[in-house]
Amino acid sequence: MPPAKKRTRSYDSARTRAAVLAQFGHVREAVGALTSAQLAGPTRLGDWTVRDLAAHLAWMVDSVPLLLAEPEPAPGKDRLALLDWPFVTAGAAGRIDTHTRGIDAADLPGLYARVAEDYGRALADAPDGRLLPVRFGPMTLGDFLVTRTVELVVHTDDLNAATGAEIPFDRQALAACTRLLADALAAKAPGGAVEVRVPPYAVVQCVEGPRHTRGTPPNVVETDPLTWIRLAAGRTRWAAELDAAHVRASGERADLTDLLPLMG
Repeated sequence: MPPAKKRTRSYDSARTRAAVLAQFGHVREAVGALTSAQLAGPTRLGDWTVRDLAAHLAWMVDSVPLLLAEPEPAPGKDRLALLDWPFVTAGAAGRIDTHTRGIDAADLPGLYARVAEDYGRALADAPDGRLLPVRFGPMTLGDFLVTRTVELVVHTDDLNAATGAEIPFDRQALAACTRLLADALAAKAPGGAVEVRVPPYAVVQCVEGPRHTRGTPPNVVETDPLTWIRLAAGRTRWAAELDAAHVRASGERADLTDLLPLMG
């Protein structure tokens, strides 16, 4: 597992909590409008149908109240750092697939309504520092909510790709997702030789080599938030996005092929 940076970006708790609910609300509205034929259609996630993907999205939010209902882990137990979370997700692919297929998704509107209600009720009095028994290691509620923005944004994009629904992205959810994945890249390849820019949300330096201190950096990568998220989540490849001019890279070190994706 790549070492996390010593200094982790801070996230505004109120905004993150609201962002999760807002993005889930966008998804809920879109899923409620899908036809049976659309729900039975394929996705880019193996043999998952759109209904499977919709069920998984509900579970990603439902995991918050479910974990809050569990006993709090002992304070001394090793915690999972927020910047390490993207790198451990691949190891849970089989378990996630099994759980998703076991969700009763016959009544998606009812499922989404119940999840939204449970989320709001569970968070009403829950402090950010409350430890959750996440399978990969205990995480604070505040950190875990940031990971929910990643799950929601990545899978909203999957849902849009599968259905053409054009579900909007909550600005705060998109920002948190972009920043966490940018910071994870810097943790995976620490250094200052390359500056990665994902305006308007993130700028990080990474890759070993001469550190840039002033003027225009010699090695620069710039892209938009959704392209960056797709690269980090393995939904697209570096060469394809470079060829499509969705990524601009200058300098001999500005090639992130071997560092992507960050998530499995």
